[in-house]
This record gives sequence, C-alpha cells and structure tokens, in this order.
Amino acid sequence: MLSMSLLVLVSCSKPAEEQPGKTGGESIAVFTKNQTNPFFQTVRLGAENAAKQMNASVIQYIPTVQDSITEQLSEIEDAIIKRPGAVVFIPVNSKAMIPGIEKLNAANIPVVNITDRILGGSVISFMGCDETNLSLSTGRFLLQKMNGCGNVIILEGVGGSENSANRVNGYKKALAEFPNVKLLASQPANFQRIQALQVTENLLQSYPQIDGILAANDSMALGAIEALDAAKRKALVVGLNGTKEAIDAIKSGKLLASGDCDGFTHGCLGTMAAVRHLRNLPVPKEFIFSLMVIDNTNYAGLDVPYEQRMCPSWESIVKNP
Repeated sequence: MLSMSLLVLVSCSKPAEEQPGKTGGESIAVFTKNQTNPFFQTVRLGAENAAKQMNASVIQYIPTVQDSITEQLSEIEDAIIKRPGAVVFIPVNSKAMIPGIEKLNAANIPVVNITDRILGGSVISFMGCDETNLSLSTGRFLLQKMNGCGNVIILEGVGGSENSANRVNGYKKALAEFPNVKLLASQPANFQRIQALQVTENLLQSYPQIDGILAANDSMALGAIEALDAAKRKALVVGLNGTKEAIDAIKSGKLLASGDCDGFTHGCLGTMAAVRHLRNLPVPKEFIFSLMVIDNTNYAGLDVPYEQRMCPSWESIVKNP
C-alpha cells in the first residue's frame, strides 16, 4: 500500500480545492501538543502548506509547557474569543481535553481532530493512524530481524497519552507472537529524545544484553541510538512516525525502521478538511491513513526536506463519501 508520505511529495498541478463557489480567507486555528517534538513541527508545516494552497490562513496554538493540559484549555478560551472559522485539534490528553472540545462545540466552532483521538465532545472528522496496527507491524519487523530471539526494551511516550498506550499495546502484541524474545523493561521517555537518551543509558547499565529497542516515536529511537553509541553497544532500533530525521538515520544505517505516520500529511489533510467543511464540501467522519514500515529498501523519495514538500491533492488520498 502506498505511503501517505510518498504522496505528499507529489506537487499539485493546480491550487488545492479549486472548486466552484470557493470563498477563501478562512481562518483555521491549529492546536499541537508542544514545541519540542519534531513531529508536531511537521504537522504545523503541513497545515501552513495546505492553508496557503487553499487561500486560507492558520493560527498556531502551541503550549509553552510541554503537553500542558491547563495551557491548552487556556488556548481554547483564547480561540473562542478570536473566533476562527474552524479548529484542527491534537489534544495533549485525550480525556482531559474533552471539556475544551465541548466549549468549542458550544461556541459553534467546528473541530477536525487529528493524530490523537479525542474521547468525547463532537468533531466533524477524525484523521489519523491506526496506532496499534502500525506499532504491531513495526514491532514484528524488528523481531523478525532478530530471528525471533533475544532481549528487548520498550520506550513509552507520555503517561496517559492515548497514542502512547496504543503504540505500546501494538508492540506488546508483536512480542506475544515471539515467545523466545524477552521484554526486559518498558519505561516512559515522554516522546522526547533527551529523556530517551537518559532512560536508555540507565537500562544499558542495568542489562548487559539488549538486542532490540522498540521506541514509541522516532525522537526516542534517535535518543536510544545516541545512548548505544556512547556506550559502544549494538542493538536494532525502530521508531514510529516516519519523520525526516528518522529517514536520514535509516539511510545512514543507524535506525532499522520506522512505522510511517507522517505528521506533515496530518497537518495537510486536517487543514484541508476544516476548510472544505467551511466551504460545504464533503469530509469523511473518519479517515485512517495507510500503513507502511519504512526501512532501507523503500525510503527513496521520503527524504525530501519538509520545507520543499507540497501537500497532496485531497482527491488523491480521500475518497469522498
């Protein structure tokens, strides 16, 4: 199945959504989790790219404190005062942000939910990856490369995060298929590279033999690789998201693979969906991106810098209801 990331690299031959009755000038508020995770920077770049193509504008809301529930709730209050046409929303916590979504609902501001599924309130569409199956496939890939035996660790994301729980669950499902692989530890590193470096350093000291590392995102995978290099240890490492920095690590032979859940495409399609809704164009209630494990055999074309990419056309990816 074609990767959504590959489709991102195809430039549109005409401006996106060149439709009869197009008005233009819509304002879209985009909410991401933090300033530190490169994945969310790619989401923001995708949103900006899509808005430019569609003659709309974007307001970015980014907590200054990583994954702050209080700050994101405050940002929602600010957005309600400023009255954007629609919101593209990644919750910092899928349960705790339900009251925020309900406030947007009460203010009649439509919401497109991307990446992390909100567990309450009303949204016009959810667009994201099947996190469990993505990590299941990526975990299987690693464990097969280990010939089904050895010791592994899991680097988890933020505690309470829905997508971290789903990704760890997928990895554990993969481990259940390989009884000769032992899970030594599963510890949070909060989706952050530096924290993953520190957690991996500690685990390397505790366990003399680690053969594989299953990281719940690419940033943590790269942090784990730094720890391995510093300790002069070897292990196969996989991550999730298919970020540009992960592709570069795959090219150099440092990273074994990454499950493709590209944030740029999330930003593109989420923003397109919000603008389409405002223009009375059809938007699916749910859209799940295709699944691919990226390794050294299939990364070609996925290593283009995000600043040089163009959002795919809506019709090339989404089949309207």
